[in-house]
Amino acid sequence: MPNTESAKKRVRQSAKLNARNLWRKRRIKDASGEFIKAVASGDAAAAEKAMRAAVRTLDKVAATGTIHKNTASRRKSRMAAKLASLKKAK
Repeated sequence: MPNTESAKKRVRQSAKLNARNLWRKRRIKDASGEFIKAVASGDAAAAEKAMRAAVRTLDKVAATGTIHKNTASRRKSRMAAKLASLKKAK
């Protein structure tokens, strides 16, 4: 248990930041999941729409520092490759 006022404040801040970061990561997982479902169904138009939403979410979360910019870029690249292979298969 923290004893000083500054330590108590730091615990409060850490809890708030942790909750916010978990919320942002959950948004990424939800958006990525929608993309994966669209790819699995074979619908290129729905997959492209879902990818746009997922990329937007990734960029916003990376801008806050919750995830690293390179991590967001890597995930976007992998989604783009899956979308391209889906379009090429059609």
